[in-house]
Amino acid sequence: MNYEAPWAALLRYAVLYMRLLVIVAALAACSCTPATEAGAIPEYTYRIVHTYPHDTGAFTEGLFYLNGFLYEGTGEPGQSSIRKVKLETGEVLQKRDLSEDYFGEGIINWKDNLYELTWQTQVGFIYDLNTFAPKGQFTYPGEGWSFTKDDHRIIMDDGTPQIRFWDPLTLQETGRITVTADGQPVERLNELEWVKGELFANIWETDRIARIDPKTGKVVGWIDCTGLLPPAERGPGSDSVLNGIAYDAQGDRLFVTGKDWPKLFEIKLVRKSGAQ
Repeated sequence: MNYEAPWAALLRYAVLYMRLLVIVAALAACSCTPATEAGAIPEYTYRIVHTYPHDTGAFTEGLFYLNGFLYEGTGEPGQSSIRKVKLETGEVLQKRDLSEDYFGEGIINWKDNLYELTWQTQVGFIYDLNTFAPKGQFTYPGEGWSFTKDDHRIIMDDGTPQIRFWDPLTLQETGRITVTADGQPVERLNELEWVKGELFANIWETDRIARIDPKTGKVVGWIDCTGLLPPAERGPGSDSVLNGIAYDAQGDRLFVTGKDWPKLFEIKLVRKSGAQ
């Protein structure tokens, strides 16, 4: 016959009760995690800091800021060009037209060169950054939509959820990521910009910009630019949409514009109230 002292039995039951509480708490934490993560992509709107003139004949495909100036690549057959633009006035200081055989797309600089993509011809062009004099060509598979860069790589997209990374010296692809939001691929990625370690991407034919983690491809924020330029002020046709992002890293200034828009905007991001 085994005898258990009352105090020992109470101690044993207390230990079992504490273990049960720990298990229940762990299960509750697990059940809450997916629901929190499912709606966790932050949403932002904007505050206009300054408005600048923009050429309504510029069908913006590529845009970047460098040393006080904007560089812009424009599209459309017979209207494609690369430009150096005075930010404050929108004046085109330097311009080189592309052959009518090509539809110009994204542009980016690397050291003393300027690189330009074309849409469906799988050919890109290399220019002297200072003079816009032609220096060469390169090829790539598929369509070309946009360019940007970080400190080590050139980054491009092709209108799909894929973003490609290139070696800046060989212009050969070194890797890819697939952009997703809540586990679903994000289509129609357009003009790109590198901003504080993230990729910002226009979503073609929308007023939304995706903030993308370049390591995982996951969308970590949405920027809603609805109302930035009213429809009445946009150019004719359905193509006069938001497209064009440039970032002044030294001045921490973010610029956005659109195809054939009369204005270019410096904006600050504002977290939407009530957003997760």
